[in-house]
Amino acid sequence: MSDVYTPPKVWEWDTESGGKFANINRPIAGATEDKELPSGDHDLQLYSLATPNGVKVTVLLEELLELGISAAEYDAYTINIGSGDQFGSGFVAINPNSKIPALLDNSTTPPTRIFESGAIMVYLAEKYGKFLPTQASQRAECMSWLFWQMGSAPYLGGGFGHFYAYAPEKYQYPIDRFAMEVKRQLDVLDRCLAERQFLCGDDYTIADMANYAWYGSLVLNDIYQATEFLQVKSYKNVVRWATEIEARPAVERGRRVNRPWGPEETRVVERHSAADFEIK
Repeated sequence: MSDVYTPPKVWEWDTESGGKFANINRPIAGATEDKELPSGDHDLQLYSLATPNGVKVTVLLEELLELGISAAEYDAYTINIGSGDQFGSGFVAINPNSKIPALLDNSTTPPTRIFESGAIMVYLAEKYGKFLPTQASQRAECMSWLFWQMGSAPYLGGGFGHFYAYAPEKYQYPIDRFAMEVKRQLDVLDRCLAERQFLCGDDYTIADMANYAWYGSLVLNDIYQATEFLQVKSYKNVVRWATEIEARPAVERGRRVNRPWGPEETRVVERHSAADFEIK
């Protein structure tokens, strides 16, 4: 490790701190520009990006549509977090935390805003009565795994992902610390899935969708390019579970929504109807 860092008495924002997302990270909230959001014809208006947190919600919406719930039709607009779209006044009005995803439900009076991916998933599951058990103990199990994911993701993405893949320099201590925690999380999942088809038992729920978006991408799609480093294929129950989920047609569609990168056939930058998934 290079020079030992001695924290100053008072921390000050260093705008030249570096890293992949240095240009959008800041210690203050609020809008940086007046910018209205586009709006489509459906009641549900989603503003997101196909990162793991965004994929959680688009997978759920596509799963609802797969069941024939036409009221779950939605318009999805891409929020480019790399260029700071999340700091526009229209987006901040829906999500004061300036993070994707954010949802506006115009079927209510006044319209309902929902931010934080877990909150959006619970809202939609309750609204349409699907993918969230109603029996008390089963519901509690589902909510536990959902909130486990919400609490664990900062260690996976903000911790390991940042220091291993995105930080301007690699240091052993933070990488070792977060690698250990990510492997512990994978072991938690693997032990659960050794006894169950899905996280809550026999039924596929929002807990599976939320956890798949992060851990499925880690074990199947090599996010952070750390497959060998973390030995993710050794968590065979997680791999089996993630593979089963990724094969679902609604999941395949949900992964494509608000995706402006990758091969052309995997991109659906804006989504307004099922026709948007047809390869042109």
